[in-house]
Amino acid sequence: MAEDCEASRRSADALVVGGGVIGLGVAWRLAQRGLAVTVVDDDPAGGASRAAAGMLAPVTEAHFGEEALTALNLESARRWPGFAAEVEEASGTSVGYRSEGTLQVAFDDDDLAVLTELRAYQERLGLAGQRLRGRECRALEPLLSPLIRGGIFVESDHQVETRALTAALLVAAERAGVALVRSRAARLDVDGDGPGGLERRAVGVTLGSGHRLVAPVTVLAAGCWSAGLPGLPPEVRPPVRPVKGQILRLRPADAAAPRMSCTVRGIRRGRSIYAVPRGDGRVVVGATCEEKGWDTTVTAGAVRELLEDVTEVVPALGELELAETLARLRPGTPDNGPILGPSALPGLLLATGHYRNGVLLTPLTADAVADAVVGERMPVAAEPFTAARFVGALT
Repeated sequence: MAEDCEASRRSADALVVGGGVIGLGVAWRLAQRGLAVTVVDDDPAGGASRAAAGMLAPVTEAHFGEEALTALNLESARRWPGFAAEVEEASGTSVGYRSEGTLQVAFDDDDLAVLTELRAYQERLGLAGQRLRGRECRALEPLLSPLIRGGIFVESDHQVETRALTAALLVAAERAGVALVRSRAARLDVDGDGPGGLERRAVGVTLGSGHRLVAPVTVLAAGCWSAGLPGLPPEVRPPVRPVKGQILRLRPADAAAPRMSCTVRGIRRGRSIYAVPRGDGRVVVGATCEEKGWDTTVTAGAVRELLEDVTEVVPALGELELAETLARLRPGTPDNGPILGPSALPGLLLATGHYRNGVLLTPLTADAVADAVVGERMPVAAEPFTAARFVGALT
């Protein structure tokens, strides 16, 4: 590819392997700091970022035993309003940032018991939220089922339109001088012999075409594919695995179709469901969480289950058209937290493993990794999420 030839001649201060929302955010921040940056991805914005619903929900995403991750999510959420405004100014396009809040609801008494326990945990962590009875939930979102038993309203849990965000980040990065190489990174290039010789360090990547890109810093932001990049020394391979998620998009048939007023996250007979409304009346519905390896097929059973659950919680959504079904792979880690910052290999930094919080964590990840690249201290909330926490813990 001519584009690859041109890129191989271009000098870069940093390479970013991966052009999803995380990779693009990191590249943009690095370019803003004056670095010459190249992003390598054969399908930018086409992986997990394309499927993500865009919930910015640190409170309703809080899970038992994940206190450090909740603190990280909260810190990134605080950065989101400024980040969204900055991306929009730099790109000239909207990212669909909305701040109506999130309503978490329970379908029956058993679900309400689960939600009550979860809210008690949130309160112990000092997380904002308002307990509501069923009728109070329906006052906030009139399209809810009359069977809803109760819920929690979290005003601070927001959303962004992920596809608009990635498109805007592509423009913002390009305007900041980031070069995009639409090619596959086939191998991480490492120089040095290690003990007894020159110190080993990452020096760039080789593309699928055979051309080499050389830089003093390589940032690995390839989502669930990060662990499989050939050339990675075993001791620095991040413990990232694919976790399948199937997701639906609904659209109104006409202007008279019902419209939701806020994001709804529901527990329906023990299963979790969410419905995220867009400004034009579309609704994103998701999502399954399946340990199926690299399988990305959309299954009839998953589509049926998602539609059944969401139309029980918000019956009016049954009137919308089924516009898209999609399956993508989230990058999971053993503790569900991301892997950020320097690796044990000089010249290689990590920005991967964001699992279900990739969009939410984009502002903080971009800032933290940019800090690490230029030798500054990462934000305090990010410090527990370096690769060092897994050293010696994995076989």
